[in-house]
Amino acid sequence: MMIIILRVVTPIVNNQKEVFTIGEIADMVGGEVIGDTEIEISGAAGIKEADQKQITFVENAKILNWAEESEAAAIIVPENITDSNKTVVCVKNPRLAYAIVSAVFVPNVFYKSGKAPSAVISESAEIGKDVSIHPQVVIEEDVVIGDNSILAPGVFVGKGSRIGSNTIIHPNVVIEYKSIIGSNVIIHGGTVIGSDGYGFVSTEDGHQKIPQTGNVIIEDDVEIGANVTIDRGTSGPTVIGEGTKIDNLVQIAHNVRIGPECLLIAQVGIAGSTEIGKRVILAGKTGVVGHIKIADNTIVAAMSIITKSTSPGVFYSGNPAQNHKAELKEQAALRKLPVLIRTIKEMEKRIKILESELKNEA
Repeated sequence: MMIIILRVVTPIVNNQKEVFTIGEIADMVGGEVIGDTEIEISGAAGIKEADQKQITFVENAKILNWAEESEAAAIIVPENITDSNKTVVCVKNPRLAYAIVSAVFVPNVFYKSGKAPSAVISESAEIGKDVSIHPQVVIEEDVVIGDNSILAPGVFVGKGSRIGSNTIIHPNVVIEYKSIIGSNVIIHGGTVIGSDGYGFVSTEDGHQKIPQTGNVIIEDDVEIGANVTIDRGTSGPTVIGEGTKIDNLVQIAHNVRIGPECLLIAQVGIAGSTEIGKRVILAGKTGVVGHIKIADNTIVAAMSIITKSTSPGVFYSGNPAQNHKAELKEQAALRKLPVLIRTIKEMEKRIKILESELKNEA
C-alpha cells in the first residue's frame, strides 16, 4: 500500500494578489500551458464548484470530460493529457499543484499587523516585525515571537515560550510556559500545548502528583488541528517532528517523540514516552501504549490498538494490532464461526446416534 504525503508549506502573504494569469500559475507549479496563457484566474475549486474565473484539476483522463463540461476557466492535468477544449496546465502531480495554487487564494483572515489595545504583553517579551496580535491575547515574560506571525483573539503564551516566524496561532490556543514552536506552524483553535503530563504516585493515602518540569518542542512546518492536547514532558521534552500534521482531538502524552512528516488522524491517543518514527500514519481512533517504538513508515488502520513496537513499512490493524494480512485472515475465520458451530453441533448429534446404535448392537 503506497501513501503519498504532500508537503506544502504555505507562507503568510501580507500583500496578496487577487488575480493571476494562467502563465503565472504555471510558473508557480513548474507546469506547461497548452492554450491561452493570459486567462486571469481569481480562485481554485473542485470540478462541481468552479466558476468562470477559477481553475480546477483532474488526476486522470477518466474524469477529464467532467472538468471540460464545467464552468472552470482552466484545468490542471497530468503531463500525459495534452488535448482539451479548455486551457490546461500540464504537471507531474496535479493534486500537489492544485494544493499550491489553492494556497495563494486563501485569505489570511487573521492578518492585521500590530497590537490590539486589549492585548496584554509583558515588557520583557520580544516581538518580531509585522506580527499580528489580536484582542485579549496574553503574552507573558521572556516570550520571543518571530516575524510575520499571527496570534488570533484569546491566545495565551506562557512565560519563556518561543514562537518562530510565519506561524499562525488560531483563537483560544493555550501555549504553556517554556514551549518552543517553530516557523511556518499552524495551530487551530482550542488546542493546549504544554499542559501537565499525567503522572502520579499511588499510595494507600491517595495519588501524589509528579511535577512535570519538561516542555514541548514543535518543529517547523507542523500543523495541529483543533482541540488537540500535547502534554509537557515529566523531565525533558515532548517533541513533534518537522512537517508532521495532526488532526483534531488528538492526545499526545508526556515525553512522546514524534518523527518528521507523520500523519495523526482524529482521536488518536499516544501514551507516554513512546517514540514514533518518520512518516508514520496513525488512522482515526488509533491507540498507542506507552514506552514502545513505532518504526519508520508504519501505517496503522483506524481503531487499532498498538501494544508493542512495530517493524518498518508494515501495515497494521486490529486490537491488539498485528500485520494487516494476518488480521484479515482472522476476521475471515471469525465470520465462519457461526457455520462451524452449527456443523459441530450436528456432528455431535450424529456421534450420539452412532454411539447409541453401537450399544444396541452390542
